[in-house]
Amino acid sequence: MKGIIISAIAVLAMIQFMVEPGQALTCGQVDASLAPCIPYLTQGGDPNAACCSGVKALEGMAQNTADKRAACNCVKAAANRYANLKEDAAQALPTKCGVTLDITVSKSVNCDLIN
Repeated sequence: MKGIIISAIAVLAMIQFMVEPGQALTCGQVDASLAPCIPYLTQGGDPNAACCSGVKALEGMAQNTADKRAACNCVKAAANRYANLKEDAAQALPTKCGVTLDITVSKSVNCDLIN
């Protein structure tokens, strides 16, 4: 279990350094950041430390409107891949991780409204 957590943190750290100013945010980066959150998003409870690290990394990656909208579309697509996603858990994720995120984790969010 410790190995998995360490691996997840290492991946998140690498992702953080992969985003350079002027480069577009990719769904691969967003998915990797939020992958540790899948148990929380599908089963509820509390997000684990790796999940919250990923949410914080996503906050750092999505700094401008274009990146926020791209991240939103990636999150929306990922959310739609999980039929058992708990919308209430998804909505609460940023708050539970102590992050102010301009991106809503939802299957039905309108990403074009993000500024």
